[in-house]
Amino acid sequence: MLLADDHSLFREGLAGILNAQPDFEVVGEASDGLEALVKARSLIPDLVLMDIGMPGGDGLEATWRVKQELPGVTIVVLTVRDDEEKLFAAIKAGAQGYLLKDIHARTMVEMLRGAVRGEAAITPGLAGCLLEEFRRLSQHTPAAPEKEATGLTHREQEVLCLVAEGDFDKVIAEKLYLSVYTVKGHMRNILAKLHARNRHDAARLARDRGLL
Repeated sequence: MLLADDHSLFREGLAGILNAQPDFEVVGEASDGLEALVKARSLIPDLVLMDIGMPGGDGLEATWRVKQELPGVTIVVLTVRDDEEKLFAAIKAGAQGYLLKDIHARTMVEMLRGAVRGEAAITPGLAGCLLEEFRRLSQHTPAAPEKEATGLTHREQEVLCLVAEGDFDKVIAEKLYLSVYTVKGHMRNILAKLHARNRHDAARLARDRGLL
């Protein structure tokens, strides 16, 4: 197992709990997302326990990159952030679970075992958010094909407005309080919906169609 968290004292405590289990062994530690990616490449752990808010390297971006390069590695996010948007972003990035740091050690260990078996390891309160989102999507009436291809969500419009102003992804992420990974995801959706070649083309098309 690889632990990725920017607080060394927390990592030490977590490593002590996990190494005391007969079926877990901590083989490496990382203090930010980039280091987590580098160590995952060299160690190829069965499981990565990943924090989100790490200075010097975003945990969501690292999760996505690890899963792209090492799809067999199971990743569970462990964070203080009770944030629905972060939860959805983590799952989309490939995380097998999303646990809050106020979880009891025994519960965490059991949920990590489940994650390795392919089960979803999600804090119960947040699991309810996922179910609610699934219900909302299942009840949503599909839009007409033309509208579906060009209709932007409110968040996508916010991102595109900042793109039109010349902002890069990192600046947009800071202004909208999102991760760079989330901004990139919105940009992919925007390009697909507008059938645009690049971000500048997307801004031009949006202006022409009155979407901004």
